[in-house]
Amino acid sequence: MEILPQSAFALLRKQLSQWYRCARRPLPWRLVPGVYATVVSEIMAQQTRIATMLPYYENWMRRFPDFEALAAADEAEVLRHWEGLGYYSRARNLHRLSKAYVALAEKPRTSQEWESLPGIGPYTAAAIASIAFGHPSAVVDGNVVRVLARLMGEEREFASNGEAVKFFRPPADELLDRENPGAHNQAMMELGALLCLPKKPRCAECPVAAFCKSAGKPEAEALPRIVRRVVEKMEVNRVLHLENGAILLHRIAADAKRLAGQYELPEPKLLGLQPREKPLAVRTRSITHHRIVERIYRHDGPFPVKWTKQPGLALVPLEKLESLTLSGPHRRWLGEILGRTRQN
Repeated sequence: MEILPQSAFALLRKQLSQWYRCARRPLPWRLVPGVYATVVSEIMAQQTRIATMLPYYENWMRRFPDFEALAAADEAEVLRHWEGLGYYSRARNLHRLSKAYVALAEKPRTSQEWESLPGIGPYTAAAIASIAFGHPSAVVDGNVVRVLARLMGEEREFASNGEAVKFFRPPADELLDRENPGAHNQAMMELGALLCLPKKPRCAECPVAAFCKSAGKPEAEALPRIVRRVVEKMEVNRVLHLENGAILLHRIAADAKRLAGQYELPEPKLLGLQPREKPLAVRTRSITHHRIVERIYRHDGPFPVKWTKQPGLALVPLEKLESLTLSGPHRRWLGEILGRTRQN
């Protein structure tokens, strides 16, 4: 699958490299590079915008500066430091990975070796191996898919992101600068993040526009053509019960598919309640392709004995909220609602 005439590859790589050296963002894991910094940044950046993750990354590195510190921490503390980033399986996988890494006598270097560790897929393995060890593995993420689709003028429609990644892996490998694979991979991702944008790509500023079949064309914005999942709307009711300086919370089961082990406001059905009053607050959150509207109802009155028989329910003193792992939206909403309640 040829992207360009072979004679053009060297010039494209050179121009991309020169642009990256001048235009790359001074991100902390680039300023103070290392294996652990690369691992943490790559896992945090999955499903999260760089601007959003930066303060989390800096706080994380202060508390868990290396694999050993993270491996020694308990899971509850790890999740608290991840709180607000979402997709908490990433935090659990990073914790498990650190324990496995510390236990290894011979540390991984190649992408194949990294992929054998917990929570590391082909993309993350290629990023770590190429950036930290100079291993010639091409990275293919959403940014790289977009750059390659436009560079090649690829019009076909892909049924999913995974299908697109699989299709563009061979051309990414063909284009890879094997002498400087880490810098090349970062340059491709940075090009997609800064110039080859999903909307209104900045083709006039692109260092490889001369090689791109879509540069400056109106149809460039439509590439890559990937079928997007339909957003599903959901509605959930919640109960706010305050009693003697404590709040009623529900701990999600440890084996749940989402938000395992975290605390949230309980649902009325768990308490045997049927909301009849106007909600105290209405909030919206998104999880994957679900758009969830949550209505929070206040419950006044004493704590019924029957609630003590429900697993996961607990009256938690308000001063201990900071020590619990709440889902990010619920911590934010509780801060707003409780602040308003105190004012009233």
